Amino acid sequence: MRQLLVAFFATAMLTACGTPTTETTTFTPPPVPAPLMETMPIPPVSGERLQWQPGHWNWNGSGYVWQPGEYVPGTGHGPLFQPGYWAQTPSGWVWQPARWTS
Repeated sequence: MRQLLVAFFATAMLTACGTPTTETTTFTPPPVPAPLMETMPIPPVSGERLQWQPGHWNWNGSGYVWQPGEYVPGTGHGPLFQPGYWAQTPSGWVWQPARWTS
């Protein structure tokens, strides 16, 4: 865990040193770090069906910040839950939020 935190902060520091190209002001963040290991807690008592949404990295404009996993309501959605994920596109990495599919 300590090595992962050191690697994360080193990446964040190197990211801060990067400069955008002279022709554009668009900044492409570095590749997303590997997900952190987290233990799924016991779900809270609820009258509705809950689904665990795993944690993920959020880009805050200057570095990645870990968003811990959480239980989300499952009522009124399709039967299949697709967790959120980062997708690499021609313009950089883009967060695809979790969603329910049918």
